Amino acid sequence: MPALLDNLATPLEQGPVKLALLNETHREPLRDACAADRDIWGIYPFSMLDENFDSSLERMESFHQTKNWVNYAVLHDGEVVGMTNYIGADPVNRVVEIGGTYIAPQVRGGPFNRAMKSLMIDHAIACGYTRIEFRVDTRNTRSMAAVLKLGAAHEGTLRKNRITWTGYVRDTAVFGLLADEWTQRNSTAG
Repeated sequence: MPALLDNLATPLEQGPVKLALLNETHREPLRDACAADRDIWGIYPFSMLDENFDSSLERMESFHQTKNWVNYAVLHDGEVVGMTNYIGADPVNRVVEIGGTYIAPQVRGGPFNRAMKSLMIDHAIACGYTRIEFRVDTRNTRSMAAVLKLGAAHEGTLRKNRITWTGYVRDTAVFGLLADEWTQRNSTAG
């Protein structure tokens, strides 16, 4: 595994936000966190509810080796409140996607998601990645708005490109954020 990919797999923390490398100790707390919003899973490509939880988690964990994923448990003040991932890390082209993110309702809508994504973006850039991607089901308007607030550009929509666990054939909005855009935006925002 290239050094750029090895360096990406690091626990991250700032204030009440902690991203711990996903492991077996997170399984049951993550199961509980995912069950806190049963309705949201209809817009995800996979389900983390009930009988689907274990097989979906194992599938995600297998992507660590086969598809260059880095899987995180998301913690707020020490409590597991969700998950997120670096997806398809491409050290050669210096591109990585952030996705497969779920956070429980009690930490949505405020500064928590931005702090979590900022940690991940800053870390990816520090590891040498120059392009961060986000791919969002177009039905997930809240996530698309959050990605735009980060400064990512909507670069297009892949039409009917993925069949979700419910059988729905979704459209996927693709967003890109370049390292120099992120750095510039944050140096002028402070």
